[in-house]
Amino acid sequence: MRTFMQRKEDIARNWYVIDANGLPLGRLASKVAHTLRGKHKAVFTPHVDCGDFVIVINASKVNLTGSKLDKKIYYNHSGYPGGLRERTARVMRDKYSTEMIERAVKGMLPNGRLGRQMYKKLFVYEDENHPHVAQQPAVLNLK
Repeated sequence: MRTFMQRKEDIARNWYVIDANGLPLGRLASKVAHTLRGKHKAVFTPHVDCGDFVIVINASKVNLTGSKLDKKIYYNHSGYPGGLRERTARVMRDKYSTEMIERAVKGMLPNGRLGRQMYKKLFVYEDENHPHVAQQPAVLNLK
């Protein structure tokens, strides 16, 4: 018996929408990364991008457990001396909620060319409106 290897020409991609309202950030990000990578499919092949498209709505209502809202810090650096910027998770959730979810998911994807290709299939929106209605996305429940 031969091992099945998925070819990129034969990939069937689906669209999924996930409502982040009240979900913990880590659990949401791990499920999204799992779907983007394609590990939920029986034809998963590690070296091929066989994952699906994922739309995350209500990003501003994502939940963080414990005291992470005040203790977790996100760092950015401009590259210039003194260019370090620090933000707490509360500030990120209030002002940059889409970036917070994108960072969490990106950290769970593989590094390199393949991971960047998978990351492009992620779409995050602050509220429940999204422009991907024509793709008829199926709803993924995480509760």
